Amino acid sequence: MRRETRDLEFKESVSNTFLKTVSAFANYGDGRILFGVDDDGKAIGLSDLTQTCLDIENRINDSISPLPKYRLEINENNTITLWVYKGTNTPYLYKNKAYRRSDSASIEVDRLELNRLILAGTNQDFEDLPARTQQLHFQVLEEFMERRIGIRKLDQDILKTLGLFNSQGKYNHAAELLADDNTFPGIDIIRFGASIDEIRERKRIEHVSLLTQYSETLQLFRTQYEYEKISGAERHLVETIPEKAMREALANSLVHRTWDVRTPIHIGFFPDRIEITSPGGLPEGLSKDEYLYHRISILRNPKIANVFYRLGYIESFGTGVQRIIDAYAASRVRPDFFITANAVRITLPVLQAVPKLTQDENVILQVMPDERLLSRKEIEEQTDFTKTKVIRLLNGLVKKKVIQKMGSGRGTKYMKQ
Repeated sequence: MRRETRDLEFKESVSNTFLKTVSAFANYGDGRILFGVDDDGKAIGLSDLTQTCLDIENRINDSISPLPKYRLEINENNTITLWVYKGTNTPYLYKNKAYRRSDSASIEVDRLELNRLILAGTNQDFEDLPARTQQLHFQVLEEFMERRIGIRKLDQDILKTLGLFNSQGKYNHAAELLADDNTFPGIDIIRFGASIDEIRERKRIEHVSLLTQYSETLQLFRTQYEYEKISGAERHLVETIPEKAMREALANSLVHRTWDVRTPIHIGFFPDRIEITSPGGLPEGLSKDEYLYHRISILRNPKIANVFYRLGYIESFGTGVQRIIDAYAASRVRPDFFITANAVRITLPVLQAVPKLTQDENVILQVMPDERLLSRKEIEEQTDFTKTKVIRLLNGLVKKKVIQKMGSGRGTKYMKQ
């Protein structure tokens, strides 16, 4: 039995309800609608296939604006497939409303999402829109440019080169975000004690340049997770959390967040970790696997990213996540990336926070060779433990991030972190 999905919908017959899904597919991603199929995915067929195709075509042409790209296909089991392709002239409207898919349903988008579709349809980003005020000053940006790349005077030509003016010659949102003062939310930092109920310190860095937010957050980070240790006649800097990882995660949150959402970046300083949560999920067209493993970057704020790149605060685009992971290469603990439709949270654990293992967990770990995958059965054969106990111990080690679980079902295997 087949089920409806994000990119597949079933219709027993033709009625105007399918037009919401046409709008959703055209706005957000390719999809198909099968006509002559019941809710369980069973083909029940249609009587007049040619006339039905004409009916579908007329309804789309008369009701969806602008007209999306689509294709009709008659199948051997007397059903019809309507293929709808993602368009570039968003929003695609049905009765003056735009739709998106939510699991297997097509729902109307809210005002914020509609604005994003309008911008995408005109090939613009939020940072291209005019600044709320044209009275902007860039002393902080000028100081950073001089200190980092030797530019002493930040004149209008350089600001234009950086893309801080729109096509009408007015400052844009990118300029406002980099200006000394602005009205955008910033960063909300909370330092916790033993639990989230114990707040030791709170600091808001807001309505100032992104560069000020970046530098002041790093300064606070250093007071909490770095210290000097004297060994003989020498002093050594000890990082309990790699500053390289913090820099990348912080820059990532500022460069890639959605700025049309009026909420700050939340950073939690815990005794054993840092959590950085930035508004906005992954950019449209970028999957979680591509973000984490394939060094693919779709820039939500390309002008902001360009300034951070020129200043050396981010490396070549698409390598930030890998650099965060690499900073923990010599550690048994690993950073964690939690991604939802509306936020990205990066967790940086303290390097000393090696999880405590039970005697049985150590037995499991000892039979696992370095850099080699083993199945649960192979591990079980090398211990005296039962199948149930091995599964429980493996799940515990995965949760503690000591081993990795690869694959699924019978193909599941495990490897040391």
